[in-house]
Amino acid sequence: MIELSINNIKVKAEEGMTILDAAKSVGIKIPTLCHMKDLFPTGACRICVVEVDGRGGLIPSCAYPVEEGMNIDTNSRRVKTARKTIVELLVENHPQDCLICVRNKNCELQDLSEIYGLREHRYAGEHKDHAIDISSASMERDPAKCILCGRCVRMCNEVQKVGAIDFTNRGFTSNVTTPFNKGLNVSDCILCGQCILVCPTAALREKSHAKEIVNSINDKNKYTIVQIAPAVRASIGEEYNLPLGSNVTGQLVTGLKRLGFKKVFDTNFAADLTIMEEGTELISRIKNGGKLPMFTSCCPGWVKYIEQNSPELLPHVSTCKSPHEMEGAVLKTYYAKKMGLNPEDIYVVSIMPCTVKKFESDRPELNIEKLQDVDAVLTTRELVRMFKMAGIDFNDLPEDEFDNPLGESTGAAAIFGTSGGVMEAALRTAYHELTGENLQSLEMFDLRGGGGVKECTVDVDGMDVNVAVVNGIGNVDPILEEIKNGQSKYHFIEVMACPGGCINGGGQPIHQKPEKIVKRVQALYEIDEKAKHRMSHENESVKKIYKEFFIEPNSPKAHDILHTSYVNRKAILHTKK
Repeated sequence: MIELSINNIKVKAEEGMTILDAAKSVGIKIPTLCHMKDLFPTGACRICVVEVDGRGGLIPSCAYPVEEGMNIDTNSRRVKTARKTIVELLVENHPQDCLICVRNKNCELQDLSEIYGLREHRYAGEHKDHAIDISSASMERDPAKCILCGRCVRMCNEVQKVGAIDFTNRGFTSNVTTPFNKGLNVSDCILCGQCILVCPTAALREKSHAKEIVNSINDKNKYTIVQIAPAVRASIGEEYNLPLGSNVTGQLVTGLKRLGFKKVFDTNFAADLTIMEEGTELISRIKNGGKLPMFTSCCPGWVKYIEQNSPELLPHVSTCKSPHEMEGAVLKTYYAKKMGLNPEDIYVVSIMPCTVKKFESDRPELNIEKLQDVDAVLTTRELVRMFKMAGIDFNDLPEDEFDNPLGESTGAAAIFGTSGGVMEAALRTAYHELTGENLQSLEMFDLRGGGGVKECTVDVDGMDVNVAVVNGIGNVDPILEEIKNGQSKYHFIEVMACPGGCINGGGQPIHQKPEKIVKRVQALYEIDEKAKHRMSHENESVKKIYKEFFIEPNSPKAHDILHTSYVNRKAILHTKK
């Protein structure tokens, strides 16, 4: 341990710890912009500078290790002046349209302006002028609002390892952009939205579908239905200062009905349906010599990634649609017929923790007789804005139940929202279908947690079934290379593009606190533990829909409605470039 002084407070810190972390350990907050936890520091933004006795210049605390006997001042006049000047320069080169900005009151630049008391414009000069990139179906990129902190670049390149954006040019013309400054739609971007979560301003944001949805709700000729993903119910409460990980399912249902939706269904029903289809597909591949390992297909960011980078491996991907797409397909077939509705009049909205779901809902492969399965997608953040606009006080909402017959779900469906949850849910049912018995323990702890690749082996009637969970798209390439080289030992692999799974999706409330993710995950596992039924094959509504409509999992009718095909985007991207 090293002894030093920070603001006249004696501090003991571990050797190698940065000044920033040492200050944090004694409750001293130093502002940052470029800093990202667990990534090698760059010291680029300089907002975290501190004064150290014996050093001539100010030192970036995020990149400088502590030393024995250091005397540090994080709040000297010189430090405050430097920080304020940096913020002033950033603001002067910013559009300054806070009142109409989607990140108003949730912007780190705005917060710093308030902290350092910016009350006048002291620096006048040329402003950057960039066009907004609206080419993508999921996201918008506004370079004029970029403050060059580099967090989005590091997330895309170092964490997700996609490399769709990077710095270009130097000095005043520096910019963060795609290769050749083309639109996101022709880049390698998988639209996961992780860059949005780390962006301190509104330089990156989701493309909103709110206007189209409000128009549909107000259209008397439309029967507008909404469904809710599992991750949304465990995170939206954060926006209303509820305890982290609060399960607000009942309030969500009430709020959506007050917005004017005709019916409110649970995407978890379709998650159980997905397990029946995907589990049966896996069993069929194992028994009949099909392509193994089989990948899950629930995450559209992962599907887009393999389409763009390794299309030769697409036969390994399950043909199942993702749960919300299955739900949309069921609503426009089974439900429409049952309720005597014209499928063309049904407008399906999905509330998702994800940005790439917007891209997914536009895919031409995901339709029934030329009607898109899902018509529009709202992120968790967009739904919060709609509640506020409608004057709905979420904290005072009573609880209500999902509508039926598509509202019932099991605990297995709830854990779809976290890394490892899809695999755990699938194994519970696949084991039962193969052996006629239940797993001795439904909790598969080896598949839980934050590891990059998690694996386990399950003895299924004398056969060892090897499974893996890839947590974050940045960890998938070694797995893909093993398959290409014929060296993979796995039978079944789950891949989630976002680290942590959907619970940390690109459409979730923006935060920089890892503990929020932990609490959200805990909430989903608690829903599972308390559920009456914890395996998808126990869902009575799922049993009923097979009896009345699909006959059995993987039947020809189920394939027509619940399964899909994929596209070689590698060839398409190369053509466009």
